[in-house]
Amino acid sequence: MADETKSASNSSYLQQGASSVDDVTRALPHALGPEKSLLSSMLQDPQEYIGVAMEERLTKEHFYLPAHSTLFGFLVELFEGGHEVELVSLIQRLIDRGLLDRVGGPAALTDLYTYAPSPGHFRHHLQHVKDKFVLRAIIQNSNEAISRAYDSPDEVAGLLDSVEASVLAIREGSETSKAPTIKQSVQEVIEQFQSLLAGERGAQGISTGFEELDKMSSGLKPGEMFVVAARPSMGKTSFMMNIVEHICMDQAKPSMVFSCEMSAFQLVQRLVFSRARFAVSQLSRGYTPNKGDLQRIQRSAMETTASKLFIDDTPGISINELRAKARRKKRDENIQFIAIDYLQLMKSRTKQAENSREREIAEISAGIKGLAKELELPILILAQLNRGPESRSGKSLGVPRMSDLRESGSIEQDADMVGLLYRTAYYAEDAEEKEAKAGEAELVLAKNRNGETGHIPLTFIAELMRFETGAPAREGEP
Repeated sequence: MADETKSASNSSYLQQGASSVDDVTRALPHALGPEKSLLSSMLQDPQEYIGVAMEERLTKEHFYLPAHSTLFGFLVELFEGGHEVELVSLIQRLIDRGLLDRVGGPAALTDLYTYAPSPGHFRHHLQHVKDKFVLRAIIQNSNEAISRAYDSPDEVAGLLDSVEASVLAIREGSETSKAPTIKQSVQEVIEQFQSLLAGERGAQGISTGFEELDKMSSGLKPGEMFVVAARPSMGKTSFMMNIVEHICMDQAKPSMVFSCEMSAFQLVQRLVFSRARFAVSQLSRGYTPNKGDLQRIQRSAMETTASKLFIDDTPGISINELRAKARRKKRDENIQFIAIDYLQLMKSRTKQAENSREREIAEISAGIKGLAKELELPILILAQLNRGPESRSGKSLGVPRMSDLRESGSIEQDADMVGLLYRTAYYAEDAEEKEAKAGEAELVLAKNRNGETGHIPLTFIAELMRFETGAPAREGEP
């Protein structure tokens, strides 16, 4: 009952709305004939046409007339409940729910039954109804934007981001199709479970290229935010780019990188030479690449060129700018993964964030998590740790903890996974110990909302700026 009341209220509001530059009595765009045609077809052949309407993601909000909106919502409810849809029982059910008058009474239902539209025009009329809804939504959002522009002239960045999001939501139909029913959600869960039983890799998230991490996380999943945090010089950017390389080039998934610290040139240079397994630092020492080196570099360069990798190196990018750019790339290139380097270099330009760095970080963190859900893709974001690891002693020296995340506990709260990266050789007390621990690295998966946590041993190849799965092999080891 509440849903029907809300729908009628919304429709009433839309009918009352008018362009700020036109006569206030001007009706919003609508197509009552096609609406009536759709409902008539659904009443006469519910199994066929209610099913088609649901496949086309038609909702009661698409109908202009409140009576039509209420009736469509009730027909879908009956259809999903497996109930028969015929005139006598339909009228009785509407009476029982106190909805008969709201759909126009018995006469209106009889008129719909006898309307007899051409069945071949159903999808054509359905598109008419959808188009009019889009026009109404544009007018409504425009009026709201005008009102907010007058009321909040100082919140320009936030308003622009909100307006853009609203327009994109209309284009993609997300305002009417984002919220799944419990039936749809359960079906998705069962389908994924069956796929996992069958051993289908696609049932998991996107592989990172690090086997142990993939096992513990089941891959990076749509809507998830994965925070990789470390102290400076631990190799955060290298670790991120190793994952980007695997996703974008080995799995051919369009990806986007936002780099607040390094330029696009520096990132691509790392990517090309790391993938070619060539230490570019050798050139400064007089090394001349051999034929094999040149072939690997050329192949790596060609693979990088052919990939759908997009890099934005805007320094100090704001969360609003990042969201806008990510939305466009999702729309235009269907990106499947986003990586950000790094959180503390981003900005939030709201008034609330001006006087509180903690508030600013909280807004950025929440914005990234919201973007992951909105675009339905995983986002990996790097973050800086405070000096906590250096203050520890003994075997705990250098070992990071989740409490070391700088400036805001909201990062820990928003993240689906938190990985703490460190290299033991960095904290060696002398040259001998440093040599003994060379290449040793570890990712501490400190938080995993949907799986286990633990320590993941890694090998860091410094000259290649590359991490690999597993601990370094030592002489004498099998």
